[in-house]
Amino acid sequence: MQIKIFTVPIIDGEIANNEMNTFLASNKVVEIEKQLVSLPTMGYWTFCVKFLLGDIPGRNLKYPEKLDYRTVLSEEEFKRFSKFREIRKQLAQKDALPAFAIFTDAELSEMAKVEVLSTAYLAQIKGIGEKKIEKYGSHFTLT
Repeated sequence: MQIKIFTVPIIDGEIANNEMNTFLASNKVVEIEKQLVSLPTMGYWTFCVKFLLGDIPGRNLKYPEKLDYRTVLSEEEFKRFSKFREIRKQLAQKDALPAFAIFTDAELSEMAKVEVLSTAYLAQIKGIGEKKIEKYGSHFTLT
């Protein structure tokens, strides 16, 4: 494990802040300790960053473009997908969860590929386990 110390002035600290953010985005950070130092004439933050050496695949890359499911699903599949998204949204609001915690768009698109959804089919979809099936499966018209 490696350690790097950053000092970021409270006033005019943009350069130091950008340097630290660039470092954080390109390293696997294990822990960060921070301390505010306040002196009569100035103040600054110090950050002790503990990190692991080595590249992180996919780091520093832009987020992948969002997949347009309208282009990869048939018209009927997309209708089911849209219906499933509405159901997911309602469940997420009810349970105070982000929608992807119920089912991801990728999971919903796989669900939409069959006309009659069964628990057996749900169990075959990557990312959907028994607990999700028990808690949310019945809301998606299972047989």
